[in-house]
Amino acid sequence: MTVQHPQYGWEIKDSDDIPSSPEQGRSFFDILQARTSRRSVLRGFAAGAAASGVSLTGCSAIMAGSDKGELTFTELPHGQDETFHVAPGYEHDVLISWGDKVLADAPAFDPHNQSAQAQSKQFGYNNDFVGFLSLPLGSDNSDHGLLAVNHEYTISELMFPGSPKTDQMSKAQADIDMMAHGLSIIEIKKTDGKWAVVQGSKYNRRITPVTEMRMTGPAAGSDRLRTAISQDGVRTLGTYGNCAGGVTPWGTVLTAEENVQNYFKGDPTKTKEAENYRRFGLSGEHEYAWANYYDRWNLAKSPNEPLHVGWIVEIDPFDPESRPQKRTALGRCKHEGCNVYVNKDNRVVAYTGDDQRFEYVYKFVSKNKYDPSNRAANMRLLEEGTLYVAEFTDGGLVTWRPLVFGQGPLTAANGFRNQGDVMIDVRKAADLLGATRMDRPEDVEVNPQTGSVFVMLTNNSKRKEGDTNAANPRAKNQSGHIIEMTPPDGDHTADRFMWDMFIIAGNPQTEGAKYHPDISANGWFADPDNCAFDNHGNLWIATDGAYKDGVADGVWACAVSGEARALTKHFLRTPLQAELCGPFFTPDNQSFFCSVQHPGEEGTYDQPTTRWPDFRNDLPPRPSVVAINKTGGGRIGS
Repeated sequence: MTVQHPQYGWEIKDSDDIPSSPEQGRSFFDILQARTSRRSVLRGFAAGAAASGVSLTGCSAIMAGSDKGELTFTELPHGQDETFHVAPGYEHDVLISWGDKVLADAPAFDPHNQSAQAQSKQFGYNNDFVGFLSLPLGSDNSDHGLLAVNHEYTISELMFPGSPKTDQMSKAQADIDMMAHGLSIIEIKKTDGKWAVVQGSKYNRRITPVTEMRMTGPAAGSDRLRTAISQDGVRTLGTYGNCAGGVTPWGTVLTAEENVQNYFKGDPTKTKEAENYRRFGLSGEHEYAWANYYDRWNLAKSPNEPLHVGWIVEIDPFDPESRPQKRTALGRCKHEGCNVYVNKDNRVVAYTGDDQRFEYVYKFVSKNKYDPSNRAANMRLLEEGTLYVAEFTDGGLVTWRPLVFGQGPLTAANGFRNQGDVMIDVRKAADLLGATRMDRPEDVEVNPQTGSVFVMLTNNSKRKEGDTNAANPRAKNQSGHIIEMTPPDGDHTADRFMWDMFIIAGNPQTEGAKYHPDISANGWFADPDNCAFDNHGNLWIATDGAYKDGVADGVWACAVSGEARALTKHFLRTPLQAELCGPFFTPDNQSFFCSVQHPGEEGTYDQPTTRWPDFRNDLPPRPSVVAINKTGGGRIGS
């Protein structure tokens, strides 16, 4: 069969449609459809591994260790309405909502009397990533801990009476809007089966776009990072556009800066960074009003400021006085999240996806080794190492290409002066290495039981008719898919993995989706975004955009191997027009946290489509974190 190259025709409808990726670099359309079964994939990988001296002996053992038949909960039906639903036999409680107190001296939330000072002490807007860390530090306590929560972006039409447009806010509104970004860290405790925020806790903290931070790694100190605020290229302020994230084995939180291009105004072509900004999708057509009042977000006044965002940020939630660190060794892109795995040689491997259509999957391998007895040293592991980008090759192989200055095309001839430049221009570097352009890579997580790596690919509706193959069976891929990658002999530092299609999402009656053949009418989903694994290795999938298919977003769960592989079951669903984010378990798997983001996003403050979770006429819909427990106690999923 002849495989044709697609001819893309972009429409910029949202941040993920920005056509910043150039045509070079192999897309999935360039990959042959030779793999007709998982057995042929294994044969191809084994042959390649033998040629390179890589062992495959651990692969079958890893695959055989996964769980069977653990998901016995009764499925929830599809639907769409104004409220939150969870499977029968489970209870949910709203733990915290936009405007609730984080700091002890925060005022009670009053949407008619908001201020930046109040919002800087209250829970922010549009919660996304949720990470639970047990208290005390180093324990596996499942009834007491810290919760770190991202606040990705805001919707001014839902936040303020009168529903002002985001780029037309007054200065007072813009300041409130700014303080609603960033993160919240809260202490929580479970008493009599119910979770609650510990008010007045020394750990409770807000992190915002003006919090003092520090750049680390190869780009720190670069002249390209010098601004009026950061004259040394090391000091930096704040974080925003925080999508998903991760929790490290040494008890820190990683937060991912994603769609940061929307905050800047001005003409990027008149800056020295015009090429970088074009590749990043920064047009200067700002969606927020911050640049109307602050030079920091005006390219004419601070042309290097955009290079201070687009990074993975590491935060120590156990030390409220600690300064967050931006880890430039992990590259600058639209990071969806970042998840860390301790390899068998004790080096750490961090996986991250660049969440935009036709962008890339990355992994970072640390130079130094994890030492469970030396937390201080572990907190520097993400400063030094090698970043790789994935090329998905014929026969079901992933080849990891190192992004190292001086190797291959990453030289002065292509505009790179040092490793810092490679990390700042990581998309350009990945282009030059011929990495595979993917369909919006989002969460990339390691299954703790099998060692396989699962990649959530949300969608790519820009694929044309006639450009399909076995790896991409549908044109206009509205609903996304999930890929499983398996490292040889469980070695995540290896330069070649095996890959296979796990699920092709969407309605199997209309979209040619592929699941387990026994999937129920409620078991299908669309637009996989975030994910989590329980202690049995089951995959829990959160979605973003399923409502376009006539069903609410939510969470579906399935086994990853055995007879029930890819047999997804519907566990929960969100209120109208809400996205489900940040699925996260307590260590004992008896509690499950998640974020409900942008409930009622198609409405306005004055004309809401839902008033979840309060259902009070004096309150708009409020993004919230939800805690779920099994009625009477027990493992989530049983």
